[in-house]
Amino acid sequence: MTTELRRLRNYIDGEFRDAADGRTTDVVNPATGEAYATAPLSGQADVDAAMAAAEAAFPAWRDTTPAERQKALLKIADAFEERAEELIAAEVENTGKPIGLTRTEEIPPMVDQIRFFAGAARMLEGRSAGEYMDGMTSIIRREPVGVCAQVAPWNYPMMMAVWKFAPAIAAGNTVVLKPSDTTPASTVLIAEIVGSILPKGVFNVICGDRETGRMMVEHPIPAMASITGSVRAGMSVAESASKDLKRVHLELGGKAPVVVFEDTDIAKAVEGISEAGFFNAGQDCTAATRVLVQESIHDEFVAALAKAASEIKTGQPDDEDVLFGPLNNPNQLKQVAGFIERLPAHAKVEAGGHQVGERGYFYAPTVVSGLKQDDEIIQNEVFGPVITVQSFTDEDQAVQYANGVEYALASSVWTKDHGRAMRMSKKLDFGCVWINTHIPLVAEMPHGGFKKSGYGKDLSGYGFEDYTRIKHVMTSLDA
Repeated sequence: MTTELRRLRNYIDGEFRDAADGRTTDVVNPATGEAYATAPLSGQADVDAAMAAAEAAFPAWRDTTPAERQKALLKIADAFEERAEELIAAEVENTGKPIGLTRTEEIPPMVDQIRFFAGAARMLEGRSAGEYMDGMTSIIRREPVGVCAQVAPWNYPMMMAVWKFAPAIAAGNTVVLKPSDTTPASTVLIAEIVGSILPKGVFNVICGDRETGRMMVEHPIPAMASITGSVRAGMSVAESASKDLKRVHLELGGKAPVVVFEDTDIAKAVEGISEAGFFNAGQDCTAATRVLVQESIHDEFVAALAKAASEIKTGQPDDEDVLFGPLNNPNQLKQVAGFIERLPAHAKVEAGGHQVGERGYFYAPTVVSGLKQDDEIIQNEVFGPVITVQSFTDEDQAVQYANGVEYALASSVWTKDHGRAMRMSKKLDFGCVWINTHIPLVAEMPHGGFKKSGYGKDLSGYGFEDYTRIKHVMTSLDA
């Protein structure tokens, strides 16, 4: 018996459309390994149409008042709440995530983030007008940049779509957004919701693959390209955008160090770190995946962490006892398994280290100890449910190990010593430093890193300002 696949469609200029040339790609549920939908494999004609729609809609949307944009975003937030169960169903089918955790951990922050940017639309501030030259008054204008080409990742398809479109729309820009080719379903539903509220052309969604994304970034219309993805993808976007000097916003990979000092409460640290490391199957650029433990408590900590990992479950979305679901796709499963298969002889798998089940892309929560700073699994992003553990002697060595990677997105310090926590927060070269916790995010605070983790900020007023440009206006007082 053949099950008919659901047909997803692009959303361009206020209407749903197939790809112009009719090409499609199958969309697979990672919890089952089976296709459940088809999505457009958009080509140049689709990109051209979406960009033209966004460009045509920009002047009118740019000229709306902040109050009007706020009102629209608040309506979108309300609609997300009203249709939460539909969004959850689409996201779970997209990703295989646990239903309950998607309901509690994703919908509320998404709605809050949209409402935050609705408020931010009316709170742009700048230097006051003043006379900096005799007979002249200067003022500063903040304006939207124009059409924004945005590419969202597959680890949080729904929430990352919000992180992209909400600040851009709030600032008066228009958007062409592409979800990952493996997770388009929830973004297409978002297009239906948002499109019913915003004027046509302001928000457009096109589905497609890496080539579609390249066409978007290289297209002459967008003034800005924004991507959340791998370092490789970010470097490609930056190179493509450089050809016509587009503004670029990059949120890329991470390899978050988690520095645990000997005075910490081991039980509390293990609980917090295991949840922050394994949540969403470790498919989070801020995940607590690289633990550095002071040598005096190393063995005790590793034993406790391994025990915690062995008690954490992965499984189907409707199982209320699971912390995380499958990896997103077979390539990701192969990548995670490959890191474990290639471990050096001095490493020890303390827990997990294997695939779970024969259906879907599940991998056991894994803890690896005995690692050295230059090991592959320390230096490169695994992006799976794998926590590594290293030992350090003192603060200086902890800082050396923590900063000794190419990524610089997030980090955490676990200690009861306030002075030590402050010293470490200064020395850690990461865009975020958590103290005695790991992974909480709030709409009011910025998210973004340094080095190969990219540049630009998501969330917060800083993220909002990234979608604006600054203009100086000077007028003669004698005119």
